[in-house]
Amino acid sequence: MHPGIHAQRTPDKPAVIMASGATVTYAELDRRANRAAHLLHSLGLRPGDHVAWQVGNQPEFFDLVWAAHRSGLWYTTISTRLGPEETAYIVDDCAARVFVAGADMTTTLGGLGDVSAARFVLGGQAPGWESWDRAVAAQPDTPLAEMVGGDDLLYSSGTTGRPKGVERASGDTDLDQPDGVTALAQLMFGFDSDTVYLSPAPLYHAAPLRFTRAVHRLGGTVVQMERFDPVEYLRLIEKYSVTATQLVPTMFVRMLKLDPGERARFDVSSLRAAIHAAAPCPVPIKQQMIEWWGPVIWEYYAGTEGNGMVLCNSEQWLTHPGTVGQSINARVHILDADGNEVPPGAPGAIYFESAADFRYRNDPDKTASAHTAQGWSTLGDIGYVDEEGWLFLTDRKANMIISGGVNIYPQEAENLLTLHPKVADVAVFGVPNEEMGEEVKAVVEPAAGVTAGPDLEDELIAYCRQHLAGYKCPRSIDFQAQLPREANGKLYKRLLKDRYWEGHASRIV
Repeated sequence: MHPGIHAQRTPDKPAVIMASGATVTYAELDRRANRAAHLLHSLGLRPGDHVAWQVGNQPEFFDLVWAAHRSGLWYTTISTRLGPEETAYIVDDCAARVFVAGADMTTTLGGLGDVSAARFVLGGQAPGWESWDRAVAAQPDTPLAEMVGGDDLLYSSGTTGRPKGVERASGDTDLDQPDGVTALAQLMFGFDSDTVYLSPAPLYHAAPLRFTRAVHRLGGTVVQMERFDPVEYLRLIEKYSVTATQLVPTMFVRMLKLDPGERARFDVSSLRAAIHAAAPCPVPIKQQMIEWWGPVIWEYYAGTEGNGMVLCNSEQWLTHPGTVGQSINARVHILDADGNEVPPGAPGAIYFESAADFRYRNDPDKTASAHTAQGWSTLGDIGYVDEEGWLFLTDRKANMIISGGVNIYPQEAENLLTLHPKVADVAVFGVPNEEMGEEVKAVVEPAAGVTAGPDLEDELIAYCRQHLAGYKCPRSIDFQAQLPREANGKLYKRLLKDRYWEGHASRIV
């Protein structure tokens, strides 16, 4: 189940249609992926080795996926929003032997510094970088003599302030068998060779990467947006008779804010499955979406770690508003702070009991903290199950901010701002944002003798943006004479956050 099979059966069928109009057939995708695989092989990469890339939503992204996936390689897709320091850390931490950056990644190309990987630029030129396009064009377009399945090794930020790679116990080593996401897509969402899947999100995220990969395994067509726009998204559904898609709640919000007449211009009746996750969806928003699109909306709760999943369809959600679903592949345990199970309706830490296993790369302490003595594992979220086993989230990962479906861990910004000479103490957390769900806020205790005000706010935000991706940095900073800390140093962040959430019934409705 890979594009090479479909290249033989349906060579002229579109594998990828970009929103801008460029189309790649299965025959073309197969040839391009083969050339890329041969290039990686010629550079000495063998099954079990690592490759990484920082490439935007463009056809070549899929060339890289299938080159690595059919070469038995671990591959890391890096956010195009990260700066050179963060990118270099991931490239080295995942032990990538080859790193490919898009020509538009100017900060990476200009400031990556020394990394151990061979460096290639895709779609352009840069001093000190080899041309991926020139190198790959010289390779044969026939398959490798031996194709072995590889898998992704994706990074998500950690509360320690550094991104951590999620290593699952076993990779997708059998190209002829469906992986977990492909099986889910077939059994629950009805994906098959006739699927037309609209992908509006950055491909470096786990869900867009894995769902588009599933579509290609099954021989369907991926319609890929370069970036999300609500009107363009609706237009593409109608134009290509899209049958399936995956979104985040922020996209729902942006579409619902369109003029009703404009929304009504587009025919979305071809949709059979609209899947959402990544962030909690307010109950009224989801109700409006189901009224508009009909009972085609699915919701799941899971993580890159792959340790468990809960799922619900529209009918189930309507009878249990606010739920994220029931478990489909694991037993859910809700534990209190002492590790004891709590009764239905009582909130606690959510743990999955399943055969799946994972670890955080090069971080045994973080790995251990995510597991119980019984081997159950958590994504760090808080919630409860009702008497029927429906899961409801009541809080998010400790201190995590979810803005537009993107997970942001404030520890990175806190650690950085703490180093600034004009900062005595700092807390970073999420505050309400109507469109994005949350935005990043900082509260700073100025150092002695430092005057708080707009000039200091501008200086600290600029300082943060010099070292971190912009979306991780505070959009605004307030000042306080002293932050509420315990004698042992524990920060009562809740005391700070509550005043910003006053008047909001809940962060998760």
